[in-house]
Amino acid sequence: MPALATGRAAPEFNLPAMDGSQFSLREALARGPVVAAFFKVSCPVCQYAFPFLERIYKSHSGSQVTVVGISQNNKKDTTAFIEEFGITFPVLLEDTSRYPVSNAYGLTNVPTIFWIAADRTIEVSSVGWVKKEIEEINQKMADSRHVPAKPVFRPEEEVAAYRPG
Repeated sequence: MPALATGRAAPEFNLPAMDGSQFSLREALARGPVVAAFFKVSCPVCQYAFPFLERIYKSHSGSQVTVVGISQNNKKDTTAFIEEFGITFPVLLEDTSRYPVSNAYGLTNVPTIFWIAADRTIEVSSVGWVKKEIEEINQKMADSRHVPAKPVFRPEEEVAAYRPG
């Protein structure tokens, strides 16, 4: 069951980034779509999913699409996660005392990944690990650049079709 469903308007949010800057969804959407991936560092499905999101991010460098992770943990634990899993896309820090952004997006499980179109419409709402939806995000990234999509998964990898979050 998705959090906020496709077709809904994405709630506005502002969060601090790991580098000390401030992220505004409104400002990011002015440049193009946003992929917002919510996670907890202790979540095994997040640990499984994020290296694949990193592949998508790296294979579409120069894209007008903004990719951000949204951590439901403190800065110290999030730093360790970023280092362990080789994440180079920006990561934001949720307020762990109230989880206002997670709550606004109706999160019940992580990872939850949203593709938010420039007009704020949620076009992908993916809860847990759904291989097909990761491929859909990769295709949307390629389409936004008007290039063919590169495969996310290597032929020698056994990649689960679904893993609940």
